[in-house]
Amino acid sequence: MLELRSMKTYYGNIQAIKGIDILVERGEIITLIGANGAGKSTTLMSICGVVPPREGEIIFEGESLVDMDPDRIVAMGISQVPEGRRIFPHLTVKENLDMGALLRRDKDGVRRDIDYVYSLFPILAERKGQAGGTLSGGEQQMLAISRAIMARPKLLLLDEPSLGLAPLIVQQIFEIIRQINEENGTTIFLVEQNANQALKVADRGYVMETGRISLTDTASNLLANEEVKKAYLGV
Repeated sequence: MLELRSMKTYYGNIQAIKGIDILVERGEIITLIGANGAGKSTTLMSICGVVPPREGEIIFEGESLVDMDPDRIVAMGISQVPEGRRIFPHLTVKENLDMGALLRRDKDGVRRDIDYVYSLFPILAERKGQAGGTLSGGEQQMLAISRAIMARPKLLLLDEPSLGLAPLIVQQIFEIIRQINEENGTTIFLVEQNANQALKVADRGYVMETGRISLTDTASNLLANEEVKKAYLGV
């Protein structure tokens, strides 16, 4: 579904991504793990067109995304939940969800998907008239994920969904990620510092170090890898 080929991304003269290759198959969950500053978020922003790569290719369903405007990339079926949630704080929960569906024209489908995200996160249904900025951190993350789902993506990019959340909420978020994948067949590209949780939910994983992919394997093999355990799992 998605392929990054020798992708290099820069911030000015500083090279953040140093020629990476990543393959995402339709219907799977892959995770990209690594330390802070490794280039994980930049990888997602390159896919979305926010920080376009200077070299290499990004191919989605056979079409190049390089130099494509971000709104067109969303229209093609890619949605991102950015790090730090970044909801619209002054809009209500319902209005935030409507913003997620802004490019859609199937009103009946939009209504069904609103009901679906309310079934995933019942607390959002209770808070639908409440300003997004007044929600707790966990509720805002639920809203950010739901807003992305409202675009009905083929590929969902999640950037650090567990960041700053209590352990019980983290567990709930990862269970919902698996549910979205299984129920809708949504392909998921997950960037996470919580390597243990990410690898437990993923099919395959990539390890990134200073802008390069240093290791790739099935998620179960990475969980059992001694180097990964020592560096990222605290074992």
